[in-house]
Amino acid sequence: MRVSVFGLGYVGCVSAACLADMGHEVVGVDVNRVKVDLVNEGRAPVVEERIGELVAAAVRTGALRATTDVREAIADSDVSLICVGTPSEPNGSLCTTYLERVTEQIGAALAERGGRQTVVYRSTMLPGTCLNLLVPILEKYVGGTAGADFGVAVNPEFLREGTSVRDFFDPPKTVVGELDRASGDVVTALYDGLPGEVFRVPVPTAEAIKYADNAFHGLKIGFANELGAVCQALGVDSHQVMDVFLADRKLNISPAYLRPGFAFGGSCLPKDLRSLVHAARRADVSVPILSHVLPSNSAHLERAVELVERTGKRRVGMFGLSFKPGTDDLRESPLVELAERLFGKGYDLRIHDANVSLSRLLGANREYVENRLPHLAQLLADSVGEVLEHAEVCLVGTKDPAVLSALPHGGGPTLIDLIHLPDADARRAEPGYVGLAW
Repeated sequence: MRVSVFGLGYVGCVSAACLADMGHEVVGVDVNRVKVDLVNEGRAPVVEERIGELVAAAVRTGALRATTDVREAIADSDVSLICVGTPSEPNGSLCTTYLERVTEQIGAALAERGGRQTVVYRSTMLPGTCLNLLVPILEKYVGGTAGADFGVAVNPEFLREGTSVRDFFDPPKTVVGELDRASGDVVTALYDGLPGEVFRVPVPTAEAIKYADNAFHGLKIGFANELGAVCQALGVDSHQVMDVFLADRKLNISPAYLRPGFAFGGSCLPKDLRSLVHAARRADVSVPILSHVLPSNSAHLERAVELVERTGKRRVGMFGLSFKPGTDDLRESPLVELAERLFGKGYDLRIHDANVSLSRLLGANREYVENRLPHLAQLLADSVGEVLEHAEVCLVGTKDPAVLSALPHGGGPTLIDLIHLPDADARRAEPGYVGLAW
C-alpha cells in the first residue's frame, strides 16, 4: 500500500520504518526539515532499538522517503497515518492544536487530489475528538462527507519507548476504530500478517482504549510502588510478596474484578484496605492510591443515589441487599449503604433479596443491620412482584433469575442497572433503562 505518515517522532518514525519493512511504500511528513533530511539520508531522527537499521534499509530500497510537502505526500499515498503529538496544556487538558493543523492541511490537499483517501489517526486523543472535532474539519476542507468521499479511522498505538520496534511487529493487540467498513478494511490490511487479535470497534471506543491501557499501567506501577514502600516499612520483602501475588492468575492477574459494576463491600475488602492504610500512616508512609480506593468506592455508590434523584420519583424498589449473590452476608454491603442513604433522604423504599430474611440473620450480620438499617423489617418485601408493583424506580443489584425474568421491557418503572444485566446491551435502546457506568 502507498502510505503517508504525518509526524516523525517516536510513533511516526517507528510506524513509517516498520510499515516500509513490511513492504509498503511510505512517505514520512514533518514540518521539521532536520528530521526530514535525516530520514532521506537513511538515518533515524529518534534513538530506538533497531530503528536505525530499519530506516537505513528502507531508504536504500526506496520503500521510505520523507518530505515537508503535505500535498506531495497526499498525492503519492492512499492512506495517511497521523502521528503528531497531543501534549498536555498547563491545566492538564489535551492540546489538539497539531491535530487540527495537520487535519486542515490534509483536507486541503485531498480537495486538490480527488479520489478516496483513508485518514487514520494514531495520535492519542480523548473520546469524541475525532468525530466531533477532526471529521468536521476534514469535511469542511475536502468539501465532502466522511465515510463516503474519504475514509476515517482511529488506530491507537501500543508502543513502548525502548522496545517500540519489537512492539510494532509483535503487538499485544491491534485496535481499529472504523467510521465505516471500508475504512476499517484499509487499516486492517495495513497490518496484515502481524500477530495478535484485531479489534474493529466504533471510533470513540478506539480512542478510549488507549486511555484505559495507560491509566491502568500507571495504576499498576503506583500500586506496586506503594505496596513496596509499606512492606519495607513493616520489614517485609516486597518482591517476595509480589512474586506470590503475580502467581495468582485466577483473581489477581486476570479479568476478575475488571468489569464496570457496582461498588464493592463485604467483610474483607473495606476492612483490609482500612487496616493497610492505617498501618502505612503509622509507619509514616504516604500511600495516596491505596488511601483513595475507599473514597473512590463511596463516590461510585453515590452515583447510584444521584441517578435516583434525577428521576424526580419517590417510590423506589431495590433488588438485592447482600454484598454478594448467593449469600445473606450484609456486613458492609454497598446495597445496604445505598438503602440507608435513600431511606435517609425520605424515599419510600421496598427491598427484595431472596437470600435475606430478618428472622434468619444471626451474630455480627444481624448486629450490623440493626446498627446501620434498623428499619429493615418494614422495608423488606416477600416477592419480586411486590417490589415491582410499588416502585416507580427499580434499582437492580442482583442477577437472581427470578428477578431477571420478571423485569419489564420497554415500560413500567425506571430501571437503574447497578450490575450490567445480561441483556443490558439490548435494554439500552429501551425507554426508562439507565446503566450505572455503561
